[in-house]
Amino acid sequence: MAVILIVDDEPLQRDILKTILSDEGYETYSAASGEDALKLARTYEPDVVLSDLKMGKMDGIELLEKLKGLKQAPTVLIMTAFGTIDSAVDAMKKGAFDYLTKPLDREVVLLAVRRALERKELMQRNLELRKALNDMFSIQGIIGHSKAIKDIIHIIRKVADSPATVLILGESGTGKELIAKAIHYNSGRREKAFMAINCAAIPETLLESELFGYEPGAFTGATQRKKGLFEAANSGTIFLDEVGDLPMMTQARILRVLQEREIMRVGGRESIKVDVRILSATNKDLQVEMKNGHFREDLFYRLKVVTIQMPPLRERKEDIPDLVNFFLQKFNHNVAKNILKIDDGAMKAIINYNWPGNVRELQSVLEKAVLMCESDTIGLSDIRGELRTAPRPSMGIEIPDEGIDLEELEKELLVKAMAKSSHVLAKAARLLDMNYDAFWYSWKKYELEDPAKRDSLKGILTESLPDGGISYEELERDLLKKAMEKANNVGARAARLLNMSYRAFAYRWEKYGMNRPAHD
Repeated sequence: MAVILIVDDEPLQRDILKTILSDEGYETYSAASGEDALKLARTYEPDVVLSDLKMGKMDGIELLEKLKGLKQAPTVLIMTAFGTIDSAVDAMKKGAFDYLTKPLDREVVLLAVRRALERKELMQRNLELRKALNDMFSIQGIIGHSKAIKDIIHIIRKVADSPATVLILGESGTGKELIAKAIHYNSGRREKAFMAINCAAIPETLLESELFGYEPGAFTGATQRKKGLFEAANSGTIFLDEVGDLPMMTQARILRVLQEREIMRVGGRESIKVDVRILSATNKDLQVEMKNGHFREDLFYRLKVVTIQMPPLRERKEDIPDLVNFFLQKFNHNVAKNILKIDDGAMKAIINYNWPGNVRELQSVLEKAVLMCESDTIGLSDIRGELRTAPRPSMGIEIPDEGIDLEELEKELLVKAMAKSSHVLAKAARLLDMNYDAFWYSWKKYELEDPAKRDSLKGILTESLPDGGISYEELERDLLKKAMEKANNVGARAARLLNMSYRAFAYRWEKYGMNRPAHD
């Protein structure tokens, strides 16, 4: 039940308001002065205070200021006579939610109180969400006790509250974005926006408009002004993930942001000042990228005032039990299960596994294990299928002189896997060593539920899938290497052999931990 406090030095006005609000089911208290109101507010912690503006020793504005200092500050409505509306507007500037003019109308009062309670509830939810975010990304929320993790936490504590740029390096799946969020939510910018963008996932033609925004008429379809992420993150933090994939032109514009603290929208003519802290991450060797002319040296040194190197999971195996317990609790909560533990055999297998996908792969394996486990203990049988120790058979596909369409090949593999699994999607995904979501995404992307789409495939594959399935990633990596060999290590030619753009080829090449190929 909401608590309302009425403050007015007129007894009749207090009684009328108390009757109106009590009849609506509110818990209502009243005070004849600001001093009495403060005492009642400390005792009953009201949600809303209706206070007269003009009173004796302590007027409504002074009471408003003192109420703001309470642990649970109420939402304040100011009541005023017609002649003192200017003073009421001044009270709103100082934090009052609204003002009501006397004589008061019953329906107007009730509507104002409902709106004030809605605002109070929204503010409370906002505080709870912010606290949850701060707790989630607090330094204490970083899982692990290895020396590598302790060293990273030490660096975060030192740099979080500074304006310094931080470059986070490490393999995919090691938790680079988690570290970026920990830096933001432990800094003085924690109350402002944290905006993240994957620079490799957005086409080059759209990337600048996403980052810097655009003006009407900047390009076809730009009918109205749009703010970019740098403006949206003003006074906060922007996280540039996969920063090594930035096109050279965009690198130059980001360098300007770092040097001049200003941006210009695409198609715009005026510079816009921004106050944004830039954090970035990559799984590439930027020193090699600079040597090959793919990354600006001046931007590199601007981004890496501080560098954090995230270790792969295989190099901090002492943290695995802590991570396992964390994910076990998380997924138990998410799916309303009560898995109590992981038996010794399963834990030994998890610790001994190499984890090429790092913490992200561990999380995926445990999520599936919690879903599929039918007892209160996860055993080796619940995870064995996810921990591959030997490569799956290869289909031995060669690239002819005229090339091969890699996208078409992927479509045919998806269709063959679905056919071999009797159209059970989870089984089909396992046949290609893909997770369920990745398989389903590709199936939908290529619209393969449409029989006409399936019938139009070119028939590149002449053999069936092996009974044990294959690893699509290993097949793709093998074809990328064969294309490079056939193209004499010229990236653009290799891309054409697989019927894809150089950028798409380079992205896939680097995904497997290989340095960006020379374009020509």
